[in-house]
Amino acid sequence: MEPNKQNDWVARSLRSVWHPCTQMQHHAAQNNAMPLIPVSHGRGAWLYDHEGRRYLDAISSWWVNLFGHANPRINAALKDQLDKLEHAMLAGFTHEPVIQLSEQLSALTDHQLGHTFYASDGASAVEIALKMSFHAWRNSGRADKQEFVCLQGSYHGETIGALAVTDVALFKDAYGPLLRASQTVLSPDARNAQEGETAQDVARRAAADVARLFAERGDKIAAIIIEPLVQCATGMAMHDPLYLTLVRELCDRHQVHLILDEIAVGCGRTGSFFACQQAGIWPDFLCLSKGISGGYLPLSLVMTREDIYQAFYSTDVTRGFLHSHSYTGNPLACRAALATLQIFQDDDVLATNRVRAAKMTQALAPLARHDKVRHFRQRGMIWAFDAIDAAPDFSRRFFTTALEHELLVRPIGSTVYLMPPYILDDGEIATLAAGTLAVFNQVMAG
Repeated sequence: MEPNKQNDWVARSLRSVWHPCTQMQHHAAQNNAMPLIPVSHGRGAWLYDHEGRRYLDAISSWWVNLFGHANPRINAALKDQLDKLEHAMLAGFTHEPVIQLSEQLSALTDHQLGHTFYASDGASAVEIALKMSFHAWRNSGRADKQEFVCLQGSYHGETIGALAVTDVALFKDAYGPLLRASQTVLSPDARNAQEGETAQDVARRAAADVARLFAERGDKIAAIIIEPLVQCATGMAMHDPLYLTLVRELCDRHQVHLILDEIAVGCGRTGSFFACQQAGIWPDFLCLSKGISGGYLPLSLVMTREDIYQAFYSTDVTRGFLHSHSYTGNPLACRAALATLQIFQDDDVLATNRVRAAKMTQALAPLARHDKVRHFRQRGMIWAFDAIDAAPDFSRRFFTTALEHELLVRPIGSTVYLMPPYILDDGEIATLAAGTLAVFNQVMAG
């Protein structure tokens, strides 16, 4: 495509599209602090613009694209489903893809979480889990249990309920008057280690803060919500699995529900299919989205236990969970998810990712040793590091410079992170590692 055509797409988008999580003025022609890239197509780990330039998608297009763009196996499943059923309401009807997906997900939890409720996006899944917890206590005669607890730096979405248990000022402060207050406890972020402390010591200290709060207000608390192993939006804050084990014990002792938000960290991202498996525990509610459909279609879900399901099971309609979304359990989205789960099985993805992750960590060694880097860290298929003395516009300059190096990398503040799809070959690993180092050096020298 000719350059003027590429520019035309940008101009038309700026006139008509309000882009998410963006200060639109940064895209404006007179400012252009962040270029807007019109995407023509994707293949594998790469996105292409209309002039033929390509960009290695090192963040899986907001952490959703697990097996590459235009994946032939997921494409084939969707084409087959299109000729059968595109959508049917899930109230009073059911269909094969949603049944199979629910059964397979339950099996992945050893049938500990045997009931799945569907929605379209991660924030909606969090809303569902919060409402289910509150309503389950009410149905069980504990209507006084109405409070929720979140972690410092937590992020669970930007709808009103989800935002109430989010602790990132950038997203939350403007809407404070609209939000229900929640309790906030210490984060187990391993970067908070004091001299001589280990990540497990930090986990114990953070769990002690939960114990204190539960002892004081456990009779009022419905649930605590946690992003297991990695708090993503606050800057890829990683913690030891021990924290989840200790909090699970506290929840059992004080009769508080445990909600695990695995929207970003599930589907193999942390090394196990569900992050909580590394702690040997299961929550009362597990929220899943993003990668579950392979990055193809909006799909989210909440899995829960039999006893919670039974708390709603009644001839009284007011005791039912009267929550719905028009596209709940959409057959196309469920087929994409089933194809995604089939790839996990056929390709032994968790095992091959361990090999791939080791190669990536080795390739990133120069950054881990860099004198302007601190807290280089890795968990499964997530890598992150913090820039020392980064300028206020570090993240925007890194993003734009990375594009010049054919990379899509979008830092969070002064934290650079990589969450690539699970398909990188050795050449792409080398390209990503070398490119990230070059961009970092260029930006820090700027």
